[in-house]
Amino acid sequence: MAVKIKLKRLGKIRSPHYRIVVADSRTRRDGRAIEEIGLYHPVQNPSRIEVNAERAQYWLSVGAQPTEPVLAILKLTGDWQAHKGLPAPAPLLQPEPKADKRALFEALTKDTAEESKGEAITQKAKKADKKADEAADAAAPAESTEA
Repeated sequence: MAVKIKLKRLGKIRSPHYRIVVADSRTRRDGRAIEEIGLYHPVQNPSRIEVNAERAQYWLSVGAQPTEPVLAILKLTGDWQAHKGLPAPAPLLQPEPKADKRALFEALTKDTAEESKGEAITQKAKKADKKADEAADAAAPAESTEA
């Protein structure tokens, strides 16, 4: 019996979750498994990878063959290198937490609110300002000729 370490798909249509399982190579993808040795959630940011290293080492040592996706996961976690006797990979980097967009937006709007008058300028207001300026300009020369 050939044994494979493969992914078993779970979850809804657009939110897949996988379990890393040890199963007979003839069973279907989501079929019966001998043992579950880990989790893989690619949709989460960052993706969640959990592997029981002890059980993975055991199954690799007795001849279980990982599929290509599982091999990539085992290389990320360092279990494949430990099995082959290679140096361990660099640890997985956790991304820095992103800044809160709402707090950033409020900080920017507070700075601009202090600088501006706080009045909305519409086309009607601009036309009314032009008419008032023209009336003031027309009245100013008339007053200067009388003097």
